[in-house]
Amino acid sequence: MKLGYCSITWGGVVGHPQGVTSVKDLFYLTHGSMRDAVQDIASVGYQGVEMFDGNLAEYAEKPEELKEILGTAGVELTSVYTGANFIYADILPDELHRIHRAAELAASFGAERLVVGGGARRAAGTTDEDYHRLGMALDQVTDIAESFGLSASYHPHLSTIVESPDELDKLMPLTRIGFCPDTAHLAAGGADPAAVIRKYPDRIRHVHLKDFQQDPFNFLPLGQGELDFPDIIAAIRESGYDSWLMVELDNYNGDPREAAALSKKYLDKLLSN
Repeated sequence: MKLGYCSITWGGVVGHPQGVTSVKDLFYLTHGSMRDAVQDIASVGYQGVEMFDGNLAEYAEKPEELKEILGTAGVELTSVYTGANFIYADILPDELHRIHRAAELAASFGAERLVVGGGARRAAGTTDEDYHRLGMALDQVTDIAESFGLSASYHPHLSTIVESPDELDKLMPLTRIGFCPDTAHLAAGGADPAAVIRKYPDRIRHVHLKDFQQDPFNFLPLGQGELDFPDIIAAIRESGYDSWLMVELDNYNGDPREAAALSKKYLDKLLSN
């Protein structure tokens, strides 16, 4: 397995402000320096990096700059993360337009994977039809990704209609998209991450690892929280998945490079055993 790290820790996550009035422009962004993020990630020994679609879009008119950043550091752009509401028919074409652009950019910078989250929660409450709409939209995302030679996977996420194990079970039969387990989001949604991985071994196309504590609620570097990573890694190995493990940490009260190093040290020890 190869180890990578997500650039979100260098600035957290926001949405592009144009997206407030133009859905087609609602890219994810982290406000930190991608040069700093890539250099820090490489310096502690990771081989790959995952970025948001909006951060790639910033290099659309200057692609050589990002290629130089990656090449100098000696890391790959492994994957690109994006997301959408997916359940509102009127705006779905514009959301898919943006995802098409994200996939196009991902492929142009050498990534092999597109990771998506989403499925909006309505103010009036979630309906069964919302899961069918989400499933159909994710099949279209898969088609878009495959048209650029990318593998697509769905990432369950807090605040969407796929938080809990029951909600994931509703969605999975309704779409052919791959599965990206995020260990902390699964745990925060009430699941045993290893059990979920064992339930859907054939669907896993990508993996996000992060640690979690319930009280006070917090995402943490690997080995700093409550999750049973020996069992999680065992479940991943049992599934037959033998590819990128992407460590992710949404924020950190300190140097993001320090957080990346903590997780790398823990994961190296765990994998060596």
